[in-house]
Amino acid sequence: MSVLATLHRRLLVKSVDQDGNERIVETLDNDSIRPTRAKDRTWTQFTYVMFWFSAVANVSNLYAASTGMTMGLTMWESIACSFGGQFMAGCLMAINGRAGAMYRIPYPVLCRSSFGVWGALWPTFNRAVMSIVWNGVNMTQGAQCLYVFLHAIFPSIAHIPDKMGPKSALTSAQMICFVVYWLINCAFLVVPVPKMKMLVYIKVVVYYAGALAMLAWVVSLAGGSPAALRASSSVHGQEKSWLICKFLWLGLASCGTFISNAADLQRYARKPSDVILGQIISFPVSGLLVAVIGNVIAGSSESIFGELIWNPLTFLDKLMDGDRYTHGNRAACAFISLAFIYSTVFSAIFENSIPAGNDIAALWPRYITVKRGFFICAILSFAICPWYLLATASIFITFLSSYQIFLSAIAGILICDYYLIRRGHLHVPALYTADPAGIYYYLYGINPRGFGAYLIAVAPNFYGFLSQMGVRAPLGIERFYFVAYPVGLLVAFAVFAALCALWWPRGVDRGQKGWLEPRDYWDEFDEVAVQQGVSGGDVEVVREVAGGVKGEKI
Repeated sequence: MSVLATLHRRLLVKSVDQDGNERIVETLDNDSIRPTRAKDRTWTQFTYVMFWFSAVANVSNLYAASTGMTMGLTMWESIACSFGGQFMAGCLMAINGRAGAMYRIPYPVLCRSSFGVWGALWPTFNRAVMSIVWNGVNMTQGAQCLYVFLHAIFPSIAHIPDKMGPKSALTSAQMICFVVYWLINCAFLVVPVPKMKMLVYIKVVVYYAGALAMLAWVVSLAGGSPAALRASSSVHGQEKSWLICKFLWLGLASCGTFISNAADLQRYARKPSDVILGQIISFPVSGLLVAVIGNVIAGSSESIFGELIWNPLTFLDKLMDGDRYTHGNRAACAFISLAFIYSTVFSAIFENSIPAGNDIAALWPRYITVKRGFFICAILSFAICPWYLLATASIFITFLSSYQIFLSAIAGILICDYYLIRRGHLHVPALYTADPAGIYYYLYGINPRGFGAYLIAVAPNFYGFLSQMGVRAPLGIERFYFVAYPVGLLVAFAVFAALCALWWPRGVDRGQKGWLEPRDYWDEFDEVAVQQGVSGGDVEVVREVAGGVKGEKI
């Protein structure tokens, strides 16, 4: 066998069944994107509650809710808008992630039901690119955290000559930190996702210890309660109403990625109901807590320096300027920035690496597992040079933030397909086959209903999207874009339902009534576990057989 043939065979992903037999996986299938096995369904209700306190615990969320304040709302009005939007997002995450929690399948596989086994490559590729880009953005922020930590220990790092130039968001010293941070991030990618529970718990403790320590410190430096807590609104009447509308729905839209990829995280649940409390309660409450801490910290900066500093990393570094570079200040900044480094690493993994890993594995299952996808994401996040993207194009961040119109359409279609059309029942083996006879093959592997609904749902918001990119648009269009996310989701839901009613998908019994979701679901590789009594109730084991799909009640 030639060297190339040997290398090719090594690259092919292998699968091992319950009898220990090894096989090369099929075109749309590998173990990484198959339903999560029984031994890996370890995340409990407590895990999901803590997970969201952990996921929200990052540096950017400390000042994310403050945008409304810069436009005239009070601190509390801005925070209330953010909380309301996140509460709606939590409800949608619980709804859209139900299929992942029940069938333990990731987002890319779930998309095959609505868009077709080949059509699903579009929403999968779409989100993979976004995850890679956001991962690069988060790594840039992580590098800034590491720089503050090293600056607190080694004063000479601030004097390294800057060779990066004005087009870079990072200096040469911070670029060194980026490389080190990138290596730290890669080291944690080897930990299996089901075993990250303890890291989630540790992150909650570490982050809030650092954030609360910074809060107490800067409030004491400011001489007590900052004036921002008592400031009144500078806008009134209709203008204020539109601002509240804007930031309420922006709070929802900013969570668009979490809503779309909810199945990726819910597939590790011990049982489907374990995810609900974490999504609906823990997610918005944790966001509220972080927003309050962040805004009080930012408000304190005005009392200390005479200017509002929204970024806590900039604030920390400024606390070590000149005569402030004391042993006490350095120790405090080192402790706080170290806590932020740890939290930023796992925010990047949970928010970007896990979704990207699932997506990349689903794009090329014969060669890429989820773990390989993690490292491909890490390499590409470095290769796109995010430090240049952040410095040279403010429109770049606006584009990322405005991407909601595409994600809302995908979420609306997935929700309609699972709840209204299929009423909770998926033929899982058919999601992993490119056989034209498969029920999710549709038309050449593409579901025209899904793409028709997607395009129609994007259309009403597209002019508003262009206005965010700098195209001149009437005030009415700009204001209509405030509600782009709910409009996109509802239009996609309604159009997909209408197209299915006119052109009913095969494989779905139109005459069968009621909710068709099984009590629980186990993949064929877990059949032995089912027979040994792993499940506590009626379960459905579905396997692919000659001539179609067969379901057995056990």
